[in-house]
Amino acid sequence: MQNRVTVTVGGLKYTLLAVEDENYVHRVAAYVNEKLKETGRAGGVSQMDCAVLTAINIADERFKEQESAVDLRRQIKDLLEENAKLKSELSESKREIFKLQQKR
Repeated sequence: MQNRVTVTVGGLKYTLLAVEDENYVHRVAAYVNEKLKETGRAGGVSQMDCAVLTAINIADERFKEQESAVDLRRQIKDLLEENAKLKSELSESKREIFKLQQKR
């Protein structure tokens, strides 16, 4: 079900249709609004230029976060592989200890 949510971004009201809940949509709008304010603080840019620069900054953040997520997934995969290898080595060591104890 889609929710109809009205938000204010850049001083303008927008009614959005969203699958997400209203609180989430307001958080997203507040984030974009804050980014617009940050970009506008530089001064001397039109509202359209400010919106485009803000969109570029948010896209940059997104791409960097995606790269970070890929790196974290790779690190997790490597650690899981290392863990599996260590478990195998531990099992082999336990077998060797058991064999040595049986020879006594």
